[in-house]
Amino acid sequence: MTRTASPRKPRASSQARIALILDAARALLSEQGFNGLSIYSVAERAEIPPSSVYHFFASVPALLEALTADIHAAFRDCLLQPVAHAELHDWRDLSRIVEQRMLAIYARDSAARQLILAQHGLAEVVQADRQHDLELGRLMQALFERHFPLPHLPEDIDVFALAMELGDRVYARSVQLHGVITPRLAEEGMRVFDAYLSLYLPPALPKRRLPLS
Repeated sequence: MTRTASPRKPRASSQARIALILDAARALLSEQGFNGLSIYSVAERAEIPPSSVYHFFASVPALLEALTADIHAAFRDCLLQPVAHAELHDWRDLSRIVEQRMLAIYARDSAARQLILAQHGLAEVVQADRQHDLELGRLMQALFERHFPLPHLPEDIDVFALAMELGDRVYARSVQLHGVITPRLAEEGMRVFDAYLSLYLPPALPKRRLPLS
């Protein structure tokens, strides 16, 4: 029987070097924006040779794709964190918890705001962001399903991913105007998120007696 080799994980030393490079890129992006980002500037900030950066990332777009994935890992983790089932009265309570967790990531990570919410026109990053959004949408739906028996949802539309993208449009508008997500537009983005979900989730959706394990 022929076995297909599974992709190897980077060695610990390589993982540490990649983390160092991504931290340097994140810092430069936060401080100087996209104009200050190059393989050489990242290498200088990380205090490693440019060849070490090129070893892992052949170009700046490849580096930004990896940084986008790193940022989405934080969003993924926030969806996997436990939610106090007893404190939920209806599904909007859960949607607010989820959105507030994501807003907290945007608030503390300028690179996240620039990569995901700013109008940078980088096709590779936009495509990577959309693919990660689909994963986040599935995780979000699973989280809602854990606490509430969801009605049948359309199979040709990723409802939770689309709700998240629509909320992000409002957050992006805030970043465009103010450089940050203001409390007013944070609230408005959450209202957009809820408004779209309410097209598919009834207002009186009953909570499960116990969350699914």
